[in-house]
Order: sequence, then structure tokens, then C-alpha cells
Amino acid sequence: MAKSPEVGTPAPDFTLPGLLLTEGSAERRDYRLAEAQGSPLVLVFYPGDDTAVCTKQLCSYTSDLDRFKDLGATVWGISPQDLDSHEAFARKHRLAFPLLADTDRAVAKAFGIAVPGLGLRRSVFILDADGTVRWKHVALAGLTFQHSDTLTAQLAAL
Repeated sequence: MAKSPEVGTPAPDFTLPGLLLTEGSAERRDYRLAEAQGSPLVLVFYPGDDTAVCTKQLCSYTSDLDRFKDLGATVWGISPQDLDSHEAFARKHRLAFPLLADTDRAVAKAFGIAVPGLGLRRSVFILDADGTVRWKHVALAGLTFQHSDTLTAQLAAL
């Protein structure tokens, strides 16, 4: 398994299918990390759609999405479930940022957070406008998550 990228190094490039709910419709497309350059990006790796901690985490980020946008940042959620699962999850909880499907966990492996037999470690990577990792948190157990206050403070420091 690859090591997690260190702060100050480029994030591994990837392309994943994803979806974004906008005014009730789900826009499905490929999301490419290289295309996100030019502004900060918060990559939120979460273990599963519609699970207790993941739901609380992603709903809190949706509630605070304006705080991220005010700092010029975009948020992407990434988990191993497929787009149909993501769409149901996003609709149920009105999630307002893209959810990407890493069904084979290739991206989780590239980021060094895949756990054989279990999925992935709950993790957040903050990338600067050039795609360089500027902050990261990789949870050991994943029973808690990084709150928006922590993430926006890190973004403000970029």
C-alpha cells in the first residue's frame, strides 16, 4: 500500500466518477484532481454512505459550505460506494458538494488510507491551489471527524 502523501508534496492525481445535487437534479460527471487546481480543495474520505458518523460529518460540512466557499475552497467527498448509493445519500441529507465513487479504492490506496477488508480510514486532505497537500488528518479509528472550524482555520492559513 502507498504511503499517505506528506504535507508539502503533491497529492496523487486521480479521476473519479461523481455527482452533485443541484436544485433537485443529480449532475453526474468525472471529477479530475488536475482540473481542480487554481483554488484550494478539501478532500474528505469517508467510509460509508448513510452511516452515523459519516452522515453527521458530511451534513456538518454542507451546513458550513459557505465558510469553505468564503475561503475560496471546494469540498469533495470520496467513498467506496457507487453513484447510485451516493445519489440516495445526497438526496436524503441534501448534501451540497460532490460525492465521488472510489469503488475499487484505487484513490484511497494512492492516498495510503485503504484498509484491507475494511474500506478506508476517515481522512481529510487540504490541498492548495497547486494541488500540494498543506494539511491532513488520517484517523486511526474513524469514530470522530475533523470539524469545520479546524478545516477552515487550516484553509485560512494557506
